[in-house]
Amino acid sequence: MTRELRAPRFLAALPAPVRWLAVPTALVCTIVVLIGSWSTPEKIETPNPAPKAAGYCRALAAALPQELYGHPRADPTPASPFVAAWASSPKVVLRCGVDRPEALNGPAAKDTAPMINDVTWWPQQLGDGGYRYTSTMRKAYVELTVPEGSFANPMDVVAALSPVVAASIPS
Repeated sequence: MTRELRAPRFLAALPAPVRWLAVPTALVCTIVVLIGSWSTPEKIETPNPAPKAAGYCRALAAALPQELYGHPRADPTPASPFVAAWASSPKVVLRCGVDRPEALNGPAAKDTAPMINDVTWWPQQLGDGGYRYTSTMRKAYVELTVPEGSFANPMDVVAALSPVVAASIPS
């Protein structure tokens, strides 16, 4: 007993060449979409600090933890001593040697900035609900971006990295 293969009703109304190409085309489109979403590179701007600040940033990069609250380091490629990231979802990113934030030249400079483990962090709430913290009163500016949803309390990340910043970059 042979069984005859039949096209689903919605395909049966189409001409034969279209029916033959429908499934392979759908598969190819699905594969392209999946590959495209997996391989989207993350753009993280690498700072270009002055030579003295670069030395402090290299010391900081060597001292940063390989794991942050159970999330392993996941530095972007190409590797740089001025950028570090951890594989939280979404990624927490630390950039060392960034320029002084322009907002610190205006009225925002008077905003309260918490001092944690001898490092003063100037906070900015981002449009997506996350936070960016910039260390102040240090020989090199360090920027820490904690996206919304990466940690329940973004200050936990700041507290975990403050001792390393304090030990690596003098005030």
